[in-house]
Amino acid sequence: MASGTQIGIYLAHPRPGSFNHALAEAAATELRAHGCLVRVYDLYAEGFDPLLPADATGTVEPAEDEQDPLVRRHRREVTRHDALVFVHPNWWGMPPAVLTGWVQRVLAPGVAYKLGSADAEPAGLLRARRALVLNTSDTPAVREEQEFGDPLQRIWAACVLPYVGVAEVRREVFRTVTGSAAGQRATWLRQARQAAAELATA
Repeated sequence: MASGTQIGIYLAHPRPGSFNHALAEAAATELRAHGCLVRVYDLYAEGFDPLLPADATGTVEPAEDEQDPLVRRHRREVTRHDALVFVHPNWWGMPPAVLTGWVQRVLAPGVAYKLGSADAEPAGLLRARRALVLNTSDTPAVREEQEFGDPLQRIWAACVLPYVGVAEVRREVFRTVTGSAAGQRATWLRQARQAAAELATA
């Protein structure tokens, strides 16, 4: 990606000073060092309302003008990004509710994708073609894959991002976070910066 590339980082963790915050900061620092124009969205700090209104549940017709100014701004700005970064913990095999709600309210029909009919193949509308997902987890990798089927991988790389036109999805998981030592966290932060560097230079 060329210098001046616009990248949105979406952070979903309610506790300031969390390791997720450190991951988002590390990714932003690395991307900026490569000349990217980075916008960090701390969804909890912004007070993003994840509740999808009853009149906004359609999937085919273009979404109507959004009354919530924050949702309206997110819809406008997500279309400008050349790449996306999502940073969040694994909670019950799902992203936090605020990020799930962001997907449902921001990646709306007519904004992020279009459908000719409910059973048609979607056409992605986003400019972004690449994404990086940084997850924290307390579930061992073997159990995550063999017992649960790695649901976050399916959510991002199969169910959400290809639908809106993001063809290449890289995901890094840092585990187990609870009780991890400072040295281990420093190693994880270096890995996150390396992944961000590769996103910036691809």
